[in-house]
Amino acid sequence: MGNMIAIFKKQVKETWKNKTIFIQFIMFPILTVIMNHVIQIEGMPKNFFVNLFATMYICMTPLISITAIIAEEKEKNTLRVLMMSNVKPYEYLLGVGGYIWFVCMMGAAVFCIVGEYQSKETVIFLIIMTIGILASLLIGAAIGTCSKTQMMATSITVPVMMIFSFLPMLSLFNSTISKIARFIYSEQVSIMINQLENLHICFADILIIVINMLIAFSFFVIAYKKCGLS
Repeated sequence: MGNMIAIFKKQVKETWKNKTIFIQFIMFPILTVIMNHVIQIEGMPKNFFVNLFATMYICMTPLISITAIIAEEKEKNTLRVLMMSNVKPYEYLLGVGGYIWFVCMMGAAVFCIVGEYQSKETVIFLIIMTIGILASLLIGAAIGTCSKTQMMATSITVPVMMIFSFLPMLSLFNSTISKIARFIYSEQVSIMINQLENLHICFADILIIVINMLIAFSFFVIAYKKCGLS
């Protein structure tokens, strides 16, 4: 626990220095506040921008953040030093992942405030956000682990991030894409957020998310066995 807290504090300090990561945490909440107050179109669904940017936030921010952090520390040999200092891999990953989850949930709180959700809706929304963030963290950890440099991590992260984040939006306009997207966790999360006031979750929806997370975890295990963290 002491090592994980130390890693957590280390990331807090480094986020202020790393503007790229810092911007990821605040970009979508700020965009949501601005767009929600500036753009008012007749017939536009309630909380349209909240729902849209919350889904993109889930798919982009945690994925990019954990990938960039792991890849940067591997490239600079920081991870090698930590491993030699008796910091176990799971302690490092839980420390970094816990930090990113905590900051992302602060962003999720902004979405709740802008969406003016009631107490019950707020709890459900935060649970949905937590599930989506955890799925993205697993994918990002797998990419970061198998990447030797930040450039390599970025080249893999960008297309993966674009697919997961834009599929829910594209599925609104294309029935074929919608049929494919329903098997991706980001689409399921998007559906849940859009149906927040009258949410009905079936077993198949939960199963899809669980399978996505298991696949992501399997990729992480494979990447870790092949490349390791140091």
